[in-house]
This record gives sequence, C-alpha cells and structure tokens, in this order.
Amino acid sequence: MTPNAFIYALHLLASLIWVGGMFFAWMILRPAAGGVLEAPARLTLWLEVFRRFFFWVWIAVLVLPISGVAMLHLRFAGFETAPRYVHMMMGLYVAMVALFLRVQALQLPELRRAVAAQDWPGGGAVLGRIRRLVGFNLLIGLTVVAIAALRPSF
Repeated sequence: MTPNAFIYALHLLASLIWVGGMFFAWMILRPAAGGVLEAPARLTLWLEVFRRFFFWVWIAVLVLPISGVAMLHLRFAGFETAPRYVHMMMGLYVAMVALFLRVQALQLPELRRAVAAQDWPGGGAVLGRIRRLVGFNLLIGLTVVAIAALRPSF
C-alpha cells in the first residue's frame, strides 16, 4: 500500500464513521427508540449512545484534517493550488466541527443535567435540539460525501 493510499483510506474511514454514525442515529436508532422506549429509558439510552459515538467522532475530527492536509500537499502542493472542491470540503468540515462542538459542549451537559434531575420533559426538549443539530450536520456531511464522490480521483 502506498502512503497516498493509506492516507486516503484513513480519511475515508474517518468520514464514514462520522457521517455513517449520524445517518444510523438519525434514520434508524432515533425512530426505533422513540417508538418503543419511555422517556427515562430513551434519554438514558441516548446519553450512552452519545458517550460511545462521540469518542469516535473525536477521532474523526482529528484524523480528517491531518489526512486532508496530507492529501492536499501530496496532490496539490498546498492550499493555494487546490481546486475549489477541496476548499468547499474544508469549509464544510469546519462547519461540521462547529455543530459537533455545540452539541458536545452545550447541549450534552444540559441533557445530562435533565436526566440526573429526572426532568424528562426538559430532557426531551434538549434531545430535540440535539436531533436538529445532528440532522443539519448529517446534511452537511452528506454534501461533503457527494462533493468527494463527484471530484476527480485522488
């Protein structure tokens, strides 16, 4: 395996974990949990899901810029000569990280407090805000994947 292929594979795996995890949570887990679990069990489940998933998102958040910058320098000799699609993907990555940090730093602690206080309506409201942010982040992530799929080969 060439260094280019290894870096590209890491980049793809990191994006697959992040975007695929959001897709699974939004399209599969959320409707299933909402359909069969009462608020206490559902909110407790989501806290555990976030704890486990966000560990992997943090890895992706670190791997993506490192591998992306490596590919940028290997393929285009820097940001200035990179095509527009690379600039777009980098900008959308920054937006995705900002939304993730908003959930991680602001919404998740509020959800933890609501669950600890057994404030199920309040926790449900926080979970709804998280759901909207994750949904928006998923749309951005799918856009990045589409841009990557439509671009010339690395």
